[in-house]
Amino acid sequence: MQRLILRNKRPITLISAILVSGAYTSHYLLHQEPAAQVMMLIASVIGVLPIALQAYQALRVKVVSIDVLVTIAVVGALIIGNYEESAVVTFLFLFGDYLELRTLNKTRSAIRELTEMAPESALKMMEDGSYQEVDIDEVDVGDSLRVLTGAKIPVDGQVVSGEGHVNEASITGEAVPVGKQAGDQVFAGTILDNGTLHITADRVGEDTTFGRIIQLVEEAQDAKSEAERFIDRFAKWYTPAVLVLAFIVWLVSRNIELAITILVLGCPGALVIGVPVSNVAGIGNGARQGVLLKGSEVIHDFSRVDTMVFDKTGTLTIGHPEVAQIKMYGEDQEETQSLLYSVESQSDHPLARAIVKHLAGAAAHDVEQTDVVKGGGILAQVKGRRVAVGNMALMRQEGVTMDEQARQDAAAMERAGHSIVLTGVDGQLRALVGIRDQLRPGVGEDLGRLRRMGVKNLVLLSGDNQGTVDLVASELGLTQAHGHMLPEDKAAYIKDLQQQGHIVAFVGDGVNDSPSLALAQIGIAMGSGTDVAIETSEVVLMNSDFGRLPHALGLARATARNMRQNIVIAVGVVLVLLFSLFFSSWMNMSIGMLVHEASILVVILNGMRLLRYRLRPR
Repeated sequence: MQRLILRNKRPITLISAILVSGAYTSHYLLHQEPAAQVMMLIASVIGVLPIALQAYQALRVKVVSIDVLVTIAVVGALIIGNYEESAVVTFLFLFGDYLELRTLNKTRSAIRELTEMAPESALKMMEDGSYQEVDIDEVDVGDSLRVLTGAKIPVDGQVVSGEGHVNEASITGEAVPVGKQAGDQVFAGTILDNGTLHITADRVGEDTTFGRIIQLVEEAQDAKSEAERFIDRFAKWYTPAVLVLAFIVWLVSRNIELAITILVLGCPGALVIGVPVSNVAGIGNGARQGVLLKGSEVIHDFSRVDTMVFDKTGTLTIGHPEVAQIKMYGEDQEETQSLLYSVESQSDHPLARAIVKHLAGAAAHDVEQTDVVKGGGILAQVKGRRVAVGNMALMRQEGVTMDEQARQDAAAMERAGHSIVLTGVDGQLRALVGIRDQLRPGVGEDLGRLRRMGVKNLVLLSGDNQGTVDLVASELGLTQAHGHMLPEDKAAYIKDLQQQGHIVAFVGDGVNDSPSLALAQIGIAMGSGTDVAIETSEVVLMNSDFGRLPHALGLARATARNMRQNIVIAVGVVLVLLFSLFFSSWMNMSIGMLVHEASILVVILNGMRLLRYRLRPR
């Protein structure tokens, strides 16, 4: 019976509305007072049933909820024969509950859209070479898949063959199609606008970028902010306090109707719903714009950030360094190139890949032995020669000599902002390679927007040489820049900033950034970074779009501001109603409940404004 009543709250609300309307018609138009009283009584009894059941369920878990206040008030009104007010109060409460639920569902629409966009099937290559449509759960890593025009890409993977344009709005928030061809990465949940692609699955199911988005957003909804925890504590004590106040008023005045009215006017409905609706709407907006905010606690802290610390490679820069300059020493330069090419071919370091790409076509030799020196470079035996490729520290360790000209060349490369890779062969310096990573397009303008938004300190911490770091800082107008920073140095620097009272956000993308991401009040990971960086961060910029960072900060501040507005509205309404009850003659139970439901709608609609939040374009 309880489940039947609670499942049919909407029909009960409709019946209550019909009975109340019929009662007013009988009273004012037909002048049938007995019929009006009967309809009001029936509306009161029917309407209070779901409210009383919800109150009973709350009391079973030792929670004195708003439903308890309304139930006591309605029963009291029935006892004293005030059927009109009891009927109107129950109808308004049920109708407000219906509007609240419907409006909250709209705020969650952005997140629901995400889950509905999840791919359900895929065209998988079978053993006989044919393609068959299978359920998405039957796709494994390494499977070959075909994606046709208009279809959703089912997995994260790499294009093996074919060309086409993909709408990646579900991942990046950008609706402009991106051209894809062999070797490019594609993401689950994105849509192939035209063409045909053959891809190999790298990540499937919940491990895909799209799957992680849904998981992180769902987790974010469950996380409670400081404001929500305050409201939980407040509601726990506030509702019993209203009951005590009503009882004291009755003891003093012996006016049962006044005491019952206090119960109705004291309902903190808007306070309970105001902060969660702002939280859900803010997270939903971020999810649609390529920004993952992991919970309302993150929003609260992020909105107060005054210092942002950045890694360089892959964050402020594209992360694909290229050789900008080479200086050769000694007579046999062709041999030096082949030795350097052979050794660097053994490494997957970004600088090594840049050198291999630049020296493509050089003769390759068998590398007999390699020894990777952490933080230094690589040592190898090639054709009986001892080859050292790395930084200055490695050269000193190996006793590689540098004449004055080589030192001047190295200093000039540093001033030009190049990362320097030195090559020593049998103790002699044979090559200096200057490598430069390109800045992300528009990053300077994005940093300028952060400054205008009130972020006072923009700090660059990098493991690169100080010359390169200073040049980047100068180009971008950063507050401070520090080079030669190991992961533990970055973490120590952030801890020092926090001890000075700064609210710090760290932006990075690599495994070496994880300690700093975890230590900062707000860790911000680039979406194409490592899984460790994404998991330890509080904010994720999907598809590594740095331009989303100002939107993320602006959204966090707008959401925090919206939460405060809703708290003020909710508390203000209750105070005004109680003040009006004691110091005016027009306030009664029905008017109080109407104002209450109106305030609930106001805070919900105020929260929904966040769904339309946009930072002004550059």
